[in-house]
Amino acid sequence: MSYLVLARKYRPQTFEEVVGQSHVTTTLANAITSGRLAHAILFSGPRGTGKTTVARILAKTVNCEQNRNNPGAVPCNLCRSCTEITAGSAVDVFEIDGASNNSVDQIRDLRDNVRYMPAHSPYKIYIIDEVHMLSLAAFNALLKTLEEPPAHVKFMFATTEAHKIPVTILSRCQRHDMRRVDMDVLTAHLAALCARENVTLEDRSLALIAQESGGSVRDSLSLLDQVIGASAGSVTHDQVLGILGTVDRQNMFDLSDAMLRRDVPAVLNLIDDIYDRGHDLKKLYTRITEHFRHLLVVKIAKDSNRLVDATTHERQQMADQVNNVSRLYLTQILDQLFAEEARMRYATQPRFALEMTLIKILEIAPALSIDTLIEKLDRLQAGVEPDYTGLGGSAPAPARQAAPESSVPRPQQHSPSHPAVHERTSPYTSAPAQSFGSMPGPANPGDTTTQPNCHLPEASRPMAQTAQGVHPTDSPETAWQRFISWFSPANPQLAPCLGQSVLKEMSEKTFVVEVGGSSFNLQRLNQEKSKSVLEEAMRNFFRTHGTLNLVPQSGPAPIDANRIRKERNDNVKQDTLNNPVVAEAIKVFDGSVDITIL
Repeated sequence: MSYLVLARKYRPQTFEEVVGQSHVTTTLANAITSGRLAHAILFSGPRGTGKTTVARILAKTVNCEQNRNNPGAVPCNLCRSCTEITAGSAVDVFEIDGASNNSVDQIRDLRDNVRYMPAHSPYKIYIIDEVHMLSLAAFNALLKTLEEPPAHVKFMFATTEAHKIPVTILSRCQRHDMRRVDMDVLTAHLAALCARENVTLEDRSLALIAQESGGSVRDSLSLLDQVIGASAGSVTHDQVLGILGTVDRQNMFDLSDAMLRRDVPAVLNLIDDIYDRGHDLKKLYTRITEHFRHLLVVKIAKDSNRLVDATTHERQQMADQVNNVSRLYLTQILDQLFAEEARMRYATQPRFALEMTLIKILEIAPALSIDTLIEKLDRLQAGVEPDYTGLGGSAPAPARQAAPESSVPRPQQHSPSHPAVHERTSPYTSAPAQSFGSMPGPANPGDTTTQPNCHLPEASRPMAQTAQGVHPTDSPETAWQRFISWFSPANPQLAPCLGQSVLKEMSEKTFVVEVGGSSFNLQRLNQEKSKSVLEEAMRNFFRTHGTLNLVPQSGPAPIDANRIRKERNDNVKQDTLNNPVVAEAIKVFDGSVDITIL
């Protein structure tokens, strides 16, 4: 007698024996006992998950002689109908291969035969496997019969590609989706069959078989058949690896651990060992990518049982492996693996391509997360010495402590007649309103004596340190342009709104600024926060207590651009000649300086 493979020998004969599809079998059992079984049922899902098997069990259950008077969800497997369906010789159950019977003529023959009553069973049942292979004309020929079949007919369809079935057919069927079998469930099922076959296999060997099957029960049983046939009685794990031609799962953990430790020699040695065993390195690359995907999912997801196709022990091992690894670093590794996938796929030297890809990944500096960077910036802002671990460098030398105020040399006292140094010890002037020609300007940059008691808003403090001052000979237009130039670096959001503005009036009590351009400029500057910042900046720059009043510009801004440019160039030349270095050079060389501004 010929050998019967495990997939056929241990094919489930009741709903309870179906592995990993309880959501389907329970629904069907309840429908049978309650008398609410649909006349057309579609089973979809991956290969080897039990679609045709469940259809056969359902056919046996509804035609079982034991269940005719008392509907039940368990076939007896002893009556004539059950034994014939099990043997595949039932005259009232038609199993049709949709791939080879896909023409419209064959469906017309089926449609003509459904009118005849079953021979000895309650129902005439049509099981069409791979139904998505039917032609469009065949589907159209089946529509009317499928929607309103005779009471003694039931249709059961099975497919791996439900998306290829016309929606008109799907809408006439009750659909049940099969799932890939969980790895733990499949491993336990294989262990039970090994016990029945008196075969000894290690748990890791069974897990490897389940892993290779991709959640398919039929594939796992075929692989188990292959492994058992290699040796009678007991099979070692090394033999299983050789028979299946796959990489040991432990090698994946060793390789990923070496990569996370950035141990280049260990990575190269592991690749060399796998290469010597004759494994396909392109397939190995896919396994590495898959393994790092699992590591990332375990790191991110709180419950990774459904998301990671691995045993409970392996998931725990993954969690331990990435316990001290940042999620961002795992993302970087996985992103690089995907980026190099095409080059690895078409490489003529897969070993060299794999080694170079992994070395490139090991050179990636682990990036810090946003939360960590924000925390370090907060520590810097608070004046706390930051933790530089993880940044790839050592901590910088501590900053030299500032000298006490008494040891800081005081600036040279200027003559009271100098117009630019009056009232420097106060942020605001208490003198009467002055014309632009005699207005004192703010302090020069770097002069630490200018603002000892100045309390400015956060946005104005940089301005007080970078103000260029108002020259005594400045016209109102030039003074205003100096203010805008001084104001812009610290407030780039508001500065564009002042581009076409004009300072019309300034006194001890008020500033009047005409805002030109679109109405948006005036609306933006009139916002409470924006107006407060601008007003405080003008008080600081012009040394007065004026209140800001913004008005729309009635006409073109009366600004003489040529005059302003000339005044600005003259001021630059004068500042250059007053520079101590330039003055010393003129004195040493007894010459003159010609300044040209482009």
